[in-house]
Amino acid sequence: MADSVGRLDMLVVGAGFAGIYQLYKAREMGLSVRVLEAGDGVGGTWFWNRYPGARCDVESLDYSYSFSRELEEEWVWSERYAPQAEILRYIEHVVDRFGLRDGIQLNARVASAVFDDERLLWTVRTEAGDVLECTYLVMATGGLSIPQRPQLPGLESFQGRWYHSAQWPKEGVDFTGQRVALIGTGSSGVQMVPVIAEQAAQLTVFQRTANFSVPAHNVPFTETALAAAKARYPDRRAMGREAITGQFLNANTKTAAEMTEEEQRAELEYRWRGAGGGFRMLRTFADQMSNLDTNRMVADYARNRIRGVVKDPVKAELLCPKDDLPFGGKRLCVDSHYYETFNREHVDIVDAAAHPIIEATARGVRTDEREHEVDAIVFATGFDAMSGALKAIDIRGARGARLSDKWAHGPTSYLGLGIAGFPNMFVVAGPGSPSVLSNMVHSIETHVDWIARLLQQARAAGVRRIEATQEAEDGWVRRCAEEADKTLYPRANSWYMGANIAGKPRVFMAFVAGVPLYRRIIEDVAARNYQGFEMA
Repeated sequence: MADSVGRLDMLVVGAGFAGIYQLYKAREMGLSVRVLEAGDGVGGTWFWNRYPGARCDVESLDYSYSFSRELEEEWVWSERYAPQAEILRYIEHVVDRFGLRDGIQLNARVASAVFDDERLLWTVRTEAGDVLECTYLVMATGGLSIPQRPQLPGLESFQGRWYHSAQWPKEGVDFTGQRVALIGTGSSGVQMVPVIAEQAAQLTVFQRTANFSVPAHNVPFTETALAAAKARYPDRRAMGREAITGQFLNANTKTAAEMTEEEQRAELEYRWRGAGGGFRMLRTFADQMSNLDTNRMVADYARNRIRGVVKDPVKAELLCPKDDLPFGGKRLCVDSHYYETFNREHVDIVDAAAHPIIEATARGVRTDEREHEVDAIVFATGFDAMSGALKAIDIRGARGARLSDKWAHGPTSYLGLGIAGFPNMFVVAGPGSPSVLSNMVHSIETHVDWIARLLQQARAAGVRRIEATQEAEDGWVRRCAEEADKTLYPRANSWYMGANIAGKPRVFMAFVAGVPLYRRIIEDVAARNYQGFEMA
């Protein structure tokens, strides 16, 4: 698509929801723009994560673009929570409908991006050797895009097949009649278990730490229900903008103390039985993520629900998270019959905390207690979240400063949008923004629209260099930490904190105070002539 060196107004890294909308918006502004994508197809996380049972934990009607009313009207979602294949078809449709495919370069994994202080240009190199220059560099690399590679001694000696949830074969995997080991019980593992159990002769789940999962109550859309929802789409989007998570939900505005015991119980029952989804369950009480007693009440309720489903009391207790894990402190899983699956005779669970996995053997997986003979191993071990994709690229800003060095003690940013020392580079839905604590598509559109307004104003004023100040960045990092410390989130060893990666600094990486407050903050920054950014 390019000569040895191509010159562009904007280069975007990543062709998921963020990169695709950034391409659309940049073209709307009249900029020359290209998207570089490491994979051989568009879709970002929905291209890579094609494991059995993969689906979104945000409702389809909300986890979709809002920039085109016509697109909202014409696309027909089949289920309340769309499966991976359907979301990927949606993204492909958006790319073709808006004529964006010729602006996306596939199989183009970015190796480095270096800023030239004199020419005020970024030079970007791909692993294939392409070299491009751009004025603006937008990192749309996603919060969950660098898989955590299996760290299992002896894996090379295993005579069966092994798979990672984020690098699943396109042709799929048939586990019929096989003995399968599944390692990891985060969102991917929770979604895979019921589906693999339908095929496998034996499924053994290795769980180091139990997490909370809530029922999705997923249902197919009827034609009538979908038409009624679409008729209210503008109102739904407006309510989503004012919801703490950026999606339509009926959050409870009362604290637990403001309700009677009967009202508390009714609210918990309603959330569990009908409201559906992790974000809704997190809003059972207004003080749920700030008041430990309220949180324990919700956690105890969830544990009792698990015990009521799982018939084997030993399995049930293993699946119940421990008292030291706040409900929602780790990303809540959203499942379809996860706990019920453990009632099947051929499905077992191993306490990998009490009996750690030692190694893979030729015949299976060995713990400190015994060897489990299996035909296949499935790793659901997650990602180097939020900062991993950016640190995987050799990014050098002003005066050759490396982003990997700057982030050695944890990711820092100003507003989650700009990084001091890295001029004309912007991050979409990255560390320091609501990001993974929100409806990602909403947060993506918020960021891309904000970046567009900034660039329009800067270009009109003849500004060539835009950079967050160190003072503004330091202040925002403090603000994010202060907001996190008001909550129970930092109490959990979660990937929000980087705790799933050995040696990764423990820093809470998202802005927890919600989408509406965050939007007001960044709009106020814009109204103050982009306070905190130096422009020259």
